[in-house]
Amino acid sequence: MRLEGKTAIVTGGASGFGAGIVRKFIAEGARVMIADINGDAASALATEIGERAVAQTVDVADGLSVDAMATTALDRLGQVDILVNNAGVTHLPTPMEDVSEDDFDRVYRVNMKSIYLTARALVPHMKSRGQGAVLNVASTAGLSPRPKLNWYNASKGWVITASRTMAVELAPEGIRVNALAPVAGETPLLKSFLGEDTPEMRARFLSTIPLGRFSQPEDMGNAACYLCSDEASMITGVVMEVDGGRCI
Repeated sequence: MRLEGKTAIVTGGASGFGAGIVRKFIAEGARVMIADINGDAASALATEIGERAVAQTVDVADGLSVDAMATTALDRLGQVDILVNNAGVTHLPTPMEDVSEDDFDRVYRVNMKSIYLTARALVPHMKSRGQGAVLNVASTAGLSPRPKLNWYNASKGWVITASRTMAVELAPEGIRVNALAPVAGETPLLKSFLGEDTPEMRARFLSTIPLGRFSQPEDMGNAACYLCSDEASMITGVVMEVDGGRCI
């Protein structure tokens, strides 16, 4: 029960890595707001989990929606100890000059601007309490970029730099900020990363991962739980690779 008595918000928490993080946090004793643009999926997961889960529909790229999420979290949970910025999107594998402006803007708003918006909404609360843990989900793509995912790669590189700068600025306030860098996983985004989800494409990608498998939601949940727990009280500004050795 490493998170007993803690409260958390997990964006993009209704599926994929986010759901893995939510389930682990609940298992370790936390109360969790499952914040997702898919409100029905968030509600279904919250109902499955029980009273320690709260569902919230949110568009993390919209300031008013994020502010409403923060207000509801404080009303329902009392305080926010942990913020996990997990929501993310990608564009399909495409030569950089052929990515549409709409796709670029969507990646920018969901992967990057959302972290600014959640910080604006919740960092003052954490400062007032002199404590807090923020976890941003980056990607191995931000450390070892892949061709034809250029703007997605760049957005995750931004997440890594943002996490480190947040860590330096917020450390005197008692707030820790870290990041996770997963390799592609068994999530709804897998097909988008591969271009097409076929046995041949999977085998080709898996050949680049020394441990020979994709990241699983459970892997992300375990890593997130550690970084957001008091066991990691001396750890801030770290980008933990949850990638089976992909970046070696």
